Amino acid sequence: MTNSVFHPDELDAQARAGVGTMRANIRDFMPEQHRSFFAALPYLLVAASDAGGWPLATLLEGNPGFMTSPDPATLRIDALPKAGDPAAGMIRVGDEIGILGIDLGTRRRNRANGMVSSLDASGFAIAVRQSFGNCPQYIQHRAITRAEGVASQTRELTSLEPDALSLIRHADTFFVASRSRADIGPAGGADISHRDGRPDFVRIEGSTLVIPDFRGNHYFNTLGNLSGEPRSSLLFLDFETGDLLQLQGLAGIDWSAGAAELVQGAERAWKFRVTRGWYRPHALALRGAFIDYSPVTLRNGTWLPDRG
Repeated sequence: MTNSVFHPDELDAQARAGVGTMRANIRDFMPEQHRSFFAALPYLLVAASDAGGWPLATLLEGNPGFMTSPDPATLRIDALPKAGDPAAGMIRVGDEIGILGIDLGTRRRNRANGMVSSLDASGFAIAVRQSFGNCPQYIQHRAITRAEGVASQTRELTSLEPDALSLIRHADTFFVASRSRADIGPAGGADISHRDGRPDFVRIEGSTLVIPDFRGNHYFNTLGNLSGEPRSSLLFLDFETGDLLQLQGLAGIDWSAGAAELVQGAERAWKFRVTRGWYRPHALALRGAFIDYSPVTLRNGTWLPDRG
């Protein structure tokens, strides 16, 4: 394994952060433990893209076993975006796709990306191009259950309305979908990753969200993508009600020392200017009763008073 698994924008982000490059445990296949991990999950985070190349983050659900791996380079998902999901129709054969499996009950997570290799009325398959695990840090511990969905009509947002603002302010978890520049080469692709912090760790400044970036695995998959392709998507969910907020917007990274000083534990910050959004009340069957914060989350601070 060499740093050839990183694309140029990821390598540039690593250099900006002063961490250098390292041997990365990123494979072009799924090891057996990843294959069995996905098969046991009742939900999957997905980064798809619309016809214009805009990423969109969504969540697919099913009974455990709705994901299967017939071979180490293939993952079959027997689910598609629901009616009312703005991602409906965005999964197309030949398109790049990123996935994240995360078990909030055990704090395990695995990521993969690749190409959609087949599609039918029941679901789709992914030809895996990159597969790797992530450490459990920052994952808040939750007891996962499922409820009957009572989905109401999706509301397309022209601004961050009160329900959306409340969901963002109370969130201790969100997900970010990104993609590399179109000309980046075979190490690029779509990606979806996880961000956690204490409630109100996402700062709201009008139509812009400001997010502290805490120490991670130093791969810089997300920030590397965002530095070359600012179009991106955020997904917030309410674990008590099943409400879902999907946003598209433009991201920019602040690498300055001043940005790192705004929140204890942050190494930098990035901004996300919302351009489009959808609020989907009771869209998910997923529920997650809060148990406790990640110990790493508790070591980090909140926004300093002069930002209030």
